[in-house]
Amino acid sequence: MHAAEESIHRDQPAQAARMETGAREPGTLGRWVIAAAALAWSLFQLWIASPLPYWLDWFIVSETRARAIHLAFAVFLAFMAFPAVNPMARMRPLAGPLWLAAGLVLLALAALSWPEPDIRIPFAAMGAVFLLAAWAALRSRPARRGTPAGDVLLGLLAAFCAAYLFLFHEQLAQRPGAPTTLDLTAAGCGLILLLEATRRTLGPALMVIAGIFLTYTFAGPWMPEMIAHAGASFGRAMSQQWLSTEGVFGIALGVSTSFVFLFVLFGALLERAGGGGYFIRVAFALLGHLRGGPAKAAVVASGMTGIVSGSSIANVVTTGTFTIPLMKKVGFPAHKAGAVEVSSSVNGQLMPPVMGAAAFLMVEYVGIPYVEVIRHAFLPAVISYIALFYIVHLEALKAGMQGLPRRGGGTLRGRLLAWGMTVSGFFLLAGATYYGLGWVQTVAGAAASPIIALLVLTAYLGLLRLACRAPAPVEPDNEMTQPPAPGPTLQGGLHFLLPVVVLVWCLVVERLSPALSAFWAVAFLIFIMLTQHPLSALMTRGEGTDDGGASRPRRLGQAALRGLRELGDALILGARNMVGIGVATAAAGIIVGTVAMTGIGLAMADLVGFLSGGNLLAMLALTGVICLILGLGLPTTANYIIVATLMAPVIVELGSAQGLLIPLIAAHLFVFYFGILADVTPPVGLASFAAAALSGADPLRTGVQAFVYSLRTVTLPFLFLFNTQLLLIGVDGPGQLLLTVFGALTGILVFAAATQGWFLTRSRWNENLALLLAALVLFAPNLLMDRLHPPHEALPADRLLEITEDLPAGARLRLAVEGMDMEGRSVERVAMLPLGDPAAARKRLSQAGLGVMTLGDTVRISFVSFGSPADRMGLESGWRITHVLVPADRPAPEWFYLPALALVVAVAALQRRRSRAMEDTKG
Repeated sequence: MHAAEESIHRDQPAQAARMETGAREPGTLGRWVIAAAALAWSLFQLWIASPLPYWLDWFIVSETRARAIHLAFAVFLAFMAFPAVNPMARMRPLAGPLWLAAGLVLLALAALSWPEPDIRIPFAAMGAVFLLAAWAALRSRPARRGTPAGDVLLGLLAAFCAAYLFLFHEQLAQRPGAPTTLDLTAAGCGLILLLEATRRTLGPALMVIAGIFLTYTFAGPWMPEMIAHAGASFGRAMSQQWLSTEGVFGIALGVSTSFVFLFVLFGALLERAGGGGYFIRVAFALLGHLRGGPAKAAVVASGMTGIVSGSSIANVVTTGTFTIPLMKKVGFPAHKAGAVEVSSSVNGQLMPPVMGAAAFLMVEYVGIPYVEVIRHAFLPAVISYIALFYIVHLEALKAGMQGLPRRGGGTLRGRLLAWGMTVSGFFLLAGATYYGLGWVQTVAGAAASPIIALLVLTAYLGLLRLACRAPAPVEPDNEMTQPPAPGPTLQGGLHFLLPVVVLVWCLVVERLSPALSAFWAVAFLIFIMLTQHPLSALMTRGEGTDDGGASRPRRLGQAALRGLRELGDALILGARNMVGIGVATAAAGIIVGTVAMTGIGLAMADLVGFLSGGNLLAMLALTGVICLILGLGLPTTANYIIVATLMAPVIVELGSAQGLLIPLIAAHLFVFYFGILADVTPPVGLASFAAAALSGADPLRTGVQAFVYSLRTVTLPFLFLFNTQLLLIGVDGPGQLLLTVFGALTGILVFAAATQGWFLTRSRWNENLALLLAALVLFAPNLLMDRLHPPHEALPADRLLEITEDLPAGARLRLAVEGMDMEGRSVERVAMLPLGDPAAARKRLSQAGLGVMTLGDTVRISFVSFGSPADRMGLESGWRITHVLVPADRPAPEWFYLPALALVVAVAALQRRRSRAMEDTKG
């Protein structure tokens, strides 16, 4: 290996950390240009999210135009910050020769179509762009500093093509479906430059997938019969993909523009302000002394950083830099240390509120409020993290590991008392905040907002004063010999929780939009960044300095400048973190546009149904495998867009045909869970490669071990499809909620023990089998009850209006329907229609997007509103409603918890007896 290449691979962890924000060394001028563009992008996003444009009636940007500007910034920064050749690549990629060949082919096609300017000019321009991209790729050197002129030109061209909808929005609106030569040229060149930007920022996987779908758009007549379609002209394809909001500038890019940027910026601001380090210190202070303590701290720290992070790889590099060496120090093998970090970081994508930006996309795709998405996703994410924490504990027990020595010792009673006071203090603080602010809101009415703002400001000043009195924080590193002291560590950063409180309050209590909620949280965080250092300087009054009060003005000035620098750095970092997400959502829009134009979604349903032979479990397993394959090498956001577009409707369609009523949110969470596992699974597993670079272990072995740890994440999607109460759907009252949480939590712990082969001691195969059976019953007791008694009773369709009017608020109406679909096929399915507040029957149905017409005993669907819940359920006008399904009167499925728990207790008794016998033998 050459010396330069050895240097590159020796610096792999640092390179992995930089890959998401740009791997180029741009030089002084390039660095200033990138920083200025990133800063301008963040300020633009804050402007359009704020109420200021409407208060001032100035520079109000429509949603479509905002998407164009958003993508223009993303692609410009992609070409400026990311070189044509990945610095971590072992060999020159094939992009240069491929782009050269594509450019020559397009130039030849342009020459052949000389009499037709609408084809000749766009093809010639696209060929020239391909040749320029090929030249940039062929001349690129991984170790080269500075930004080549070719990349600057490509970035400017890409920004112009992306901003085309902003610059010519009115003209395009006046000629829908009739693009001019300039329109087609900008669209064709824009698509090529978007694919190249995707390759640079995210690797070849998404570029190849998007390219395949583009090819499929034109090659439909030559495809196999099952997936053939009529094809599309160049003009129609460009109109769909670039000149409308049906392709690149569709829902996915709209979500990235409206919501995702602000949440990613929130995470960057919180990290730069010191909140990220505070969360990690707290995790180590509370857990570092336990068995396998650094691994448990890694789980908790990754969970907390994952709440506001949009990237598995960023989580791995952020926390793994010091958690992996510490795990190895207490006895974890290198591949297991890396695997724990990978599993923790990837699971961060499951944690609300951000969920790798998937939460906001689900709002648009599923059509439910953001708070509802968070409610459905919360329990599976939490129990998945608890299970990983337990797996780490079992690994520590198997290897006889210990934690880091406790700082200061102390009795067990004192430690338990301190732990209890800390936990109860958090609950009391949360309760006082929620009910206290709620009381103020009720009493003060319109004056509540300034009063609450004053209370939050007072809390900030008090908590900052508390932090100033705490000792200097002990930063975790890979040489740590004992964890930080819990008390001072908790005390030293409680004010960082206030922006999170503001965010949750705006989302959950005030029910503001996600964009506006994130804006107010970001605004408060900016206020903290600008004031925390000057206020700390005032509160310490020169303590620890020799010059005392004489240096106060100078210290205040330095503290204010420090806050400004940190704010600027955070705004730039937030924008650079968004480059990959912005490009990914745009490239994934190509796939969405192709699906809408060609109807391949129906073909996918037919294909999966044919391959599974009509078996429901086989269908779900096959869908999961397809999601894994589609997600290989893709970031979470693009991954979810693709699998949600292609596979979520397949699950609902085929499940309905088998009589399984699958809520749309459950189908979307199913494909999302499987999609993010692509970050773990070999041979791609980008998060596993990043962790292996930090641990020094083999990447494939690390990925396999991480997949073993993630088996609970593989199992959960199947379970919440069959038991939607895990998603808090159909949970009636606090009693059933407690039973659901108990069953899910106990089941996941028992499942973790079975898959790890260790409960109280090493398990035998029959004990593992018993534990797996008990876990299945605890997770989905309704599966057994359904075998004994059907869950629903079919009532005549003519009772539809009566039943609809009697259902409580938020209930779901189950309908058995039949008819002919748009393809002329006979359809029989069951649909589950969400209902709103109580009202007259026809009004409730209309609010759900469904109209019915009754003729004697026959009930038919008279209309289905576009984009309504009924439309998303796949219902069509003219279909006949055959039955209305209502819950049957049967015993509660939770009675099966008792035999399952008895089985667990029996295994525990056997293992305890065997463990004591082994101890007696050793004695």
